[in-house]
Amino acid sequence: MANLKEVKERINSVVSTQQITKAMKMVSAAKLRRAQDKIIQMRPYSQKLTNILNNVSAASEGAADIIYAEKREVKKVLLIPVTSDKGLCGAFNTNIIKATNAAIKEQFSAYDVTILPLGKKSYEYFKKSKYSVISDYYQVFQDLNFENVRLAAEYAMDSFVAGNYDQVYLVFNEFKNVATQIVKTEQFLPMAKEETTEVKTSEADYILEPSRSYIIEELVPTSLKIQLYKAVLESNASEHGARMTAMDKATENAGELLKELRLMYNRTRQAAITNEILEIVAGAEALG
Repeated sequence: MANLKEVKERINSVVSTQQITKAMKMVSAAKLRRAQDKIIQMRPYSQKLTNILNNVSAASEGAADIIYAEKREVKKVLLIPVTSDKGLCGAFNTNIIKATNAAIKEQFSAYDVTILPLGKKSYEYFKKSKYSVISDYYQVFQDLNFENVRLAAEYAMDSFVAGNYDQVYLVFNEFKNVATQIVKTEQFLPMAKEETTEVKTSEADYILEPSRSYIIEELVPTSLKIQLYKAVLESNASEHGARMTAMDKATENAGELLKELRLMYNRTRQAAITNEILEIVAGAEALG
């Protein structure tokens, strides 16, 4: 059995750790509220923009050639895994890395794969792998805003148009609630028409100025940049939710460990007192 000093040191250590995890939980809760507000505001805008683009594109059959929707023989693939810069958020980052590796193994094993990591954790992992890594945009979370994400989106879009990549996929955590994040592997390029609940094309009445082709040329790049920005915001909210959940669980576990250590401390103290009494009694009897 450990002595009283060792148990007391362990108790103090666990108390300090519990205070840290409790503080980190509160910080993550505050950050989660702001991140959740951003993604809730972004979703309707992104969905509406996609719906308008789908309707206008369908209404202009043959009127505009959307270069970002060009399908060709797949030889080169760009994967964009979105992780966080920091740890202590449970399996948040590990799930993205596993999903990316699974996609490479199951879908893209026959192709030339390049990784464009967003987030320090994915960059640190894939820079040690055998794949080519684009290292210009992984620090996007240090100052998360649309302009920084736009640069990464434009790189992927320009590279697709230039023929450097034939497909581009996003791998990210979609935010559902504080305790639940859904790992998604989503095609970014070439553009795939999404299902919409909007009015059917034949029933949609749009007055397009100056022209359908001009509007599509303006809408498509904007829609793609918004799509990537939305994925990054989803991941950001998911990260804070995952960290809040992990720190809450860590705080609970520290509380359980403290109960055991305090019980051990009391038993050790009681045993020490009992031994001292026995020694005093034995000494008194010897003198008698």
